[in-house]
Amino acid sequence: MDVVLVGIKAFFDNLGATVVLPIIIFFIALIFGAKPGRAFRAAITIGIAFIGINLIIGLMWGTLTEVGQAMVKNTGTTLTVMDVGWPSAASIAFATQVGLWVIPIAILVNVILLLIRFTKTLNIDVWNFWHFAFIGSLVAIVSKDFYLGLFAAAVAAAWALFFGDWVAKAIQHFYGLPGISIPHLTTGPGVPFAVATNWVLSKIPGVKKVNWEPENIQKNWGIFGDPIVLGFTIGLVMGVIAFYNVGDTMKVIVKVLQTAMNLAAVMLLLPRMVQILMEGLIPVSEAARDFLNRRASDREIYIGLDSAILIGHPAAISTALLLVPIAILMSLILPGNQVILFADLAVIPFVVAGFAPVMRGNIFRMVIAGIIELGLGFYIATSMAQTFTAAAVEAKFTIPEGAVNITSVADGFLWTPYVFQLAGRYASWFGIGLLAVLVLVVMFFYKRNPTKWDILAGAPEEEVAKAA
Repeated sequence: MDVVLVGIKAFFDNLGATVVLPIIIFFIALIFGAKPGRAFRAAITIGIAFIGINLIIGLMWGTLTEVGQAMVKNTGTTLTVMDVGWPSAASIAFATQVGLWVIPIAILVNVILLLIRFTKTLNIDVWNFWHFAFIGSLVAIVSKDFYLGLFAAAVAAAWALFFGDWVAKAIQHFYGLPGISIPHLTTGPGVPFAVATNWVLSKIPGVKKVNWEPENIQKNWGIFGDPIVLGFTIGLVMGVIAFYNVGDTMKVIVKVLQTAMNLAAVMLLLPRMVQILMEGLIPVSEAARDFLNRRASDREIYIGLDSAILIGHPAAISTALLLVPIAILMSLILPGNQVILFADLAVIPFVVAGFAPVMRGNIFRMVIAGIIELGLGFYIATSMAQTFTAAAVEAKFTIPEGAVNITSVADGFLWTPYVFQLAGRYASWFGIGLLAVLVLVVMFFYKRNPTKWDILAGAPEEEVAKAA
């Protein structure tokens, strides 16, 4: 059986998301009744869009990593836990037998929950199943129980589906993505922080009137509120802070302007790629809607995708860029923190993308929520660093020279892996079982009264009421 699972994993790894995703989309569209020619064009268009999105994210990743490393170097900090990026978590995810089983397990969980109507999301974001595998592998390592690790991965997959359903209506309205949900365990877990922060800020006199929506910024700031110019300006400031001492004046000017232009390009090109993605998704969504109207008019199915399709929105990317220097400053001043940010700063847009619908794109509130989530994340990462590092060593991940322990923002900062590994370590089957019961309970209550949950996540009240 392991040979089959290794083959499946190799198939997905070798072809990559930009090839396998169009294949999956093509067959889903055919199943829903789309004409073959239209389904084929839609699938190819979606693949092209993801190629573009990945290229631009790569540009952002390289720019922010270089800026972050320069800022950290300028501070002269000597903290003991190094952020080495999400590849370390992915290595842990697939180094154990849990990683081999995660694809069939996650698909089985999805099918069962669809059949019993506990989810509306059909999660085709296969590559991000590694987040479930990471949680399962971590639990297997701390509990020394392979089967408990498999169970934990299955429960994590269910939690991702719940988050996807909960924020789907809000995501669809705010980002203009009909029929889409985001069952992503880097984005979904941040929504409770956004909901709580938004509620508190709306009660504070004066603060509740602060509104940094992209439209208001552009209206009040003129050309400096334009997303492209805003990205250039933020890049300019970050570049000066990072590269003011890299050499002679000309070298400083070049590095600063390159940073500014790269971030301006991200602000312009990411939304354009999402528009191309939507061109491909619309025929699939229409075919799915017609299919369900013919067979089950009371059912609604969402297509679950990577939150990469969200981060190009001006509110999401602007919030993330503002949080980069703030997060580096936090690493220096938070008492008890041992994490030095290094390689995973470009994950911040994925962390905050779910905030935008809750806060109606108010960048001020999103930054506050981001500070709270990242602040807690520093302590989670510090607490989990030894476990994370031990798992990475077991996975044969190369520990950078000079690092005592390692982590990543993508999973090492998030409450979901932390809670799972605590439950597995100290309560074994009972602890993970409790998390399984809890996710079924919240799914049940969401199913009973989706309107209130949707509004809580940021869906417009009038639109949700109309749909109900």
